[in-house]
Amino acid sequence: MRDWQIKRRERTRHLIELGGLVVKAGLVELADDDRAMLYGAFMWMADKLRGEDGAHAAALWRKRGARAFESEAAAAAPRDAPRR
Repeated sequence: MRDWQIKRRERTRHLIELGGLVVKAGLVELADDDRAMLYGAFMWMADKLRGEDGAHAAALWRKRGARAFESEAAAAAPRDAPRR
């Protein structure tokens, strides 16, 4: 496989994963699949990250996202079989 093909596949996978996060967060349903609204929200988020409180906002969002991932992983993990 050529180098450009590998890079294209990696980029495609990355974009699919990002789209999955948009769906997972419930934004598609909340925005009624309004792409202009979603794009505007992403632009607002980018402006927030570029602003004075950008590092603080990033830390808060990162912590909240990490907790959500951990919660989902715990919910999906198999539980111990009930004891008799």
